[in-house]
Amino acid sequence: MQMTDNPTRAGFAAIIGAPNAGKSTLVNQLVGRKVSIVTHKVQTTRFQVRGVAIVARTQIVLVDTPGVFAPRRRLDRAMVAAAWAGADDADVIVHVVDAPAQSLVFAGKAKGQDARSGQDVDRVIEGLRNADRKAVLALNKIDGMKREELFVIAQTLFESGVYDEVFMISALKGDGTQALGEHLAKSMPEGPWLYPEDQIADLPERLLAAEVTREKLFLRVHDELPYNAMVETETWEEHRDGSVKIDQAIILDAERHKPIVVGKGGAVIKEIGQKAREELQDQLGRKVHLFLRVIVKPGWQEQRGRYTSIGLDFEA
Repeated sequence: MQMTDNPTRAGFAAIIGAPNAGKSTLVNQLVGRKVSIVTHKVQTTRFQVRGVAIVARTQIVLVDTPGVFAPRRRLDRAMVAAAWAGADDADVIVHVVDAPAQSLVFAGKAKGQDARSGQDVDRVIEGLRNADRKAVLALNKIDGMKREELFVIAQTLFESGVYDEVFMISALKGDGTQALGEHLAKSMPEGPWLYPEDQIADLPERLLAAEVTREKLFLRVHDELPYNAMVETETWEEHRDGSVKIDQAIILDAERHKPIVVGKGGAVIKEIGQKAREELQDQLGRKVHLFLRVIVKPGWQEQRGRYTSIGLDFEA
């Protein structure tokens, strides 16, 4: 029975920011378990992934969104639209900023990815201003940074007028994330929990399996493979002994990428499959029989069905 003097709370917190700012790492840290894939690739997260964190009597549904960046292709546009859709529906917005990159931006020394990160921060600020929304600013990757540097970043960004709180965190190490989680909990509206107490994510198992394999794929060949590769769970077969047989296709845009994924004598795809199977067995709590194949489908990013299957808007 709910106590009126200590009610339960539940709500949504959208985690937005530039690609590679550490959004997925933060979600995993707050949940206490891995619910969102993390790789060296920018724009790894393609759709909204919901992780469920519990702080005291509060359930926080963390919506890990794709990065906000300058879209060039249809997939890019759909991903950015998904990020803002997650923010629109949230009770609280957390803007994760790569602090070292932003420090270089303010010092006029940013190049390459760091410079693009600064531009994406500006895009988020502009988007928040246009939507008339306030956000929590989370300066991430603070390890080894001087307090004076962090203070300058925090003060400069706060003066944009779109933030109501600032936290300095290391999503990877967990520094400062407890305080952030407690703040989010206090910001959630009163009401019953939205998910069972033992549920840590809202992601269909077939999609979870595809995401796990996509993570292992990018971790293994991230230097050689464009981020537009896709993994699709084709069949999911339950066995009487409790195990599951999963058939997946790694979908590539160009034939020249196939040898990279397969490897000499199939060594690379075998390694990807082994690591994905091991993680899936841990995630699902049962034996997994995983079978991978590589197919080339030029122009898959222009196929409507590929978008609807992962909850993206083809027309964005």
